[in-house]
Amino acid sequence: MWHYRAMSLDAPALALEATQRICRHLDVERSLADCLALLRAHMPGRTMYLDHYDHAQGAVHTLATATAEGGRRLDRVVPMPPALRAQIEDFRGSDPASGAVFVVPRVVDDPICVRMFDALGEPLESSLIGVYPDDGARVLGAVVLIADGFDRFTANHEALFAQLRRPFAIALSNALRHREVLALKERLADDKRFLQHEILRLTGEEIVGEEFGLAQAVGMARRVAVHDSPVLLLGETGTGKDVLAHHVHAVSPRRDGPLIKVNCGAIPESLVDSELFGHEKGAFTGALAQRRGRFERANGGTIFLDEVGELPPPAQVRLLRVLQQKEIERVGGTTTIALDLRVIAATHRDLERMVDAGAFRRDLWFRLAVFPITIPPLRERPGDIPALVAHFLRTKSNELRLQRTPKPTPAVLHALMAYDWPGNVRELQNVIERALVLAGDDDQLDTDVVVLGRRGPEADRDAGASLALDDAVRAHIERVLAMADGKVHGPDGAAALLQLNPSTLRHRMDRLGIAYGRSRQAADAG
Repeated sequence: MWHYRAMSLDAPALALEATQRICRHLDVERSLADCLALLRAHMPGRTMYLDHYDHAQGAVHTLATATAEGGRRLDRVVPMPPALRAQIEDFRGSDPASGAVFVVPRVVDDPICVRMFDALGEPLESSLIGVYPDDGARVLGAVVLIADGFDRFTANHEALFAQLRRPFAIALSNALRHREVLALKERLADDKRFLQHEILRLTGEEIVGEEFGLAQAVGMARRVAVHDSPVLLLGETGTGKDVLAHHVHAVSPRRDGPLIKVNCGAIPESLVDSELFGHEKGAFTGALAQRRGRFERANGGTIFLDEVGELPPPAQVRLLRVLQQKEIERVGGTTTIALDLRVIAATHRDLERMVDAGAFRRDLWFRLAVFPITIPPLRERPGDIPALVAHFLRTKSNELRLQRTPKPTPAVLHALMAYDWPGNVRELQNVIERALVLAGDDDQLDTDVVVLGRRGPEADRDAGASLALDDAVRAHIERVLAMADGKVHGPDGAAALLQLNPSTLRHRMDRLGIAYGRSRQAADAG
C-alpha cells in the first residue's frame, strides 16, 4: 500500500497552490492529475474522479480521472434512481464551514458510491473524500479522492480538501464549456461534410450533358483534376463554368478542403487586395481587426476566380506571385504566409486579345492557361437541351414547392431546341422557372407558358421578326407542314415529324389559325 508523507501545509496555501494547478490547463484531466500529485503529499489517495451532475437527466457524468500515472478523459454516464437523485440535489454539507465536503469511511455501505464504483470498476473496499462544487445555486458535480481500505480520511484531511471546492467549481464550469465548444466544432464539421456532400451531389456528380455536348470538356476536367495544375475555364456567360469548377474540385484529392469562389468583377477595385489577400489591423481606415482573405481561407483546398479578366493590374501582380511562389502577404503586413491550394480561373472574355491590348499581364496569362478548357455554348449542343429541361423542371419544381413536376410537350422541346440561346444554360434555367410559375398546377408545359426571346432594343431591330411565342410556333408548324408536303397524318406527315398526335396537331393548328389551305399554300411556296 502506498504511504503518503504528512507534510505540513495550511489550508489557504493549499487552496492557492491547488487553484494554480487546476486552472493551469484547459484539459481537465491534466488539471486533475496535477491536483492529485499535490494532495498525495498531504493525505492518502489512489485515484481522483471529476463528475458532472446532469440535473435534467438525473445522471452522473464522469468527465475525467487521474492516478499517479497521469490523467485521462472519460465519458461515462451513470443514471441515478429518484431516491439517490434527491440525496445528491438536496446536499448542503453537514457543516457549512466544511465547504460541502463529504467523507465516506466505508464505500461498501453507501448506495451512491456503490452504484458509481460498480460502473467505474473500482473496489468497494475503499474510503472516499469528496466535495460538491456548485455555481451558488445548485450542485454542478463532484470531485472525489479514493483511498484503499476503510476509514482513511481524518478531520484534518477534510479541512484541507474543503479548499478545493471553489477552484474545482471553476474547473468544472470551464470543462463543460470546453466540451460544449468541442461539440459545436464537431457539429460544424458534420455540417461542413454534409454541405460538401450536397455540393458534390448537385454539381460534382451530375453534369447534365457530360455524355453529349460537354463530353470533351468534362473529360479534360477529370483528367486535370488529379493534379494541382491551374485550370482556365473559357466560355460565354451562362455556359456553366462554375459547375465545371465545382466538378474539378469535387473529384480532386482536395475534395475535403474548402472551395472558395470569388467573383472578381463584383469586388470594388479599392477592396480587391483586402478581399483576396486579407489585411492587418490598422492597415487602412476602417481596418479595425485582422482579416483573412479569400486565398488564405482556401488554403488546403481550391480557389475559383470567376471573371478573372476583370482583375485590376495590381491584383494581377499579386495573383502572379501566388501562382509562382504559393505565398501571400496581407495588406499592411510583413509576414509571408505560405499557401497550399489549387487555382481555377474562368472568364468569358478573350484574354489573349486583352494581353495584346495591354489590359492583362502576359506572364499571368501563361500561368493561368496551363490547362485551358473551353465550354461550348448551348446553341452548339442542342442535344443537351432535353436533359437540361428535365433537370431544371425537377429542381425548380422542388424549389417552388410544386405538387407535381410537369412535362414539356414535344412542341415545347422543338421550340427550345430551335432557339439560339444567347444567355446559354442560365437563360434556359430562367425560361423553365418562369414557365413553371405561369403553368401553375398543369401537368404539362405547353407553348403558351414557355416564353422565348430577348427583351430590349436589340430584339426590336431583329429584322422586324415577331417575338411572340405563338408566332414562332405557328411559323415552325408551317415550315414542317411544308416539309411534309402539307400532310398531317402518315409516317412522313407533319405530326410524325413533330412527334405529336395528329389530333393534337390539328387542335393546335386550329388554335393558331393555321388553315389546311394555308398549309398547302405554304407547302407550294416551299
